Amino acid sequence: MTKKLTIIDIAKLAGVGKSTVSRVLNDDPKVKPETREKVEQVIKESGFVPSKSAQSMRGGSQKVIGVIISRLDSVSENQAVSPMLNILYANGYDVVFMESQLDTVKTNEHLDVLYKRNVDGVILFGFTHCDENALLPWTNKMVVIAMDTPVVSSINYDNQGMIENALAHLTEKALTNIAFVGVDPQDRTTGLARLTAYQNWCERHNVTPNFATGELTHQSAYSATDDVLTEQTQAIVCASDTLALGVLKRLQELSRSDVIVTGVGGSSLLSFLFPTVYSVDPGYALAGEKAANMLIKKLAGDTAITHLTQTPQS
Repeated sequence: MTKKLTIIDIAKLAGVGKSTVSRVLNDDPKVKPETREKVEQVIKESGFVPSKSAQSMRGGSQKVIGVIISRLDSVSENQAVSPMLNILYANGYDVVFMESQLDTVKTNEHLDVLYKRNVDGVILFGFTHCDENALLPWTNKMVVIAMDTPVVSSINYDNQGMIENALAHLTEKALTNIAFVGVDPQDRTTGLARLTAYQNWCERHNVTPNFATGELTHQSAYSATDDVLTEQTQAIVCASDTLALGVLKRLQELSRSDVIVTGVGGSSLLSFLFPTVYSVDPGYALAGEKAANMLIKKLAGDTAITHLTQTPQS
């Protein structure tokens, strides 16, 4: 069987360095015309076919987008990723996934790797402690989802609108004794913004706020249920569907079927387990589509920094 040629083999045949062959394959304009012609002639005569995966990893002629998500198991982010991929693939881009784990250092390391590999652009799922200085090299090559930043284009969610939507659903049922289970307000979006919306509603309706915040986990919400639940509680608004599942489990154990629970996320798991529970759809899928289209537009030459707010879907 004939040995498959590599870039090293092509470099030896052309009498140049490996890096020169790589630059020719990546259409680097700095390569001298005579050198380019010599390398391309060797490639043609040898029938050499460059590895698509190798091109992708170095961000060469194969178009590549880096997507940095917070967690691989994030239900909300996966809802945004699926339609995003359809658009990127349809426009000829391959996608490299990385996981930030909401860690600033890890995110910066990922961005550095993607920059060195010369990927075409990046879609980043932002978080509260994201280092905006690390985004500066990507001004015209990045879109951030779930976080507003003046540095690059972004698509944020209407966090207050989500909670107002849930509260409006409950007030239509003439409910007023409504508690809230949320996320630590140090998180500016899922935490602070959604809690503030609840507190503002309480103020407008002359209701004493009754809330508990913690981590974005089922267990945290399960424990927080006892902190807000009273005999008079009519409903509990949850800042996410993940929290709603924890609250519902605890209410089941306490036989409190009289308490109505709402969530945020439009989770298929929540609707499957509790089909009568009202969950606000933040528009994750639409945000993913918009992010992909916005990035493609920027890579085509649009230098304007744009900020959009994705409204909840009815």
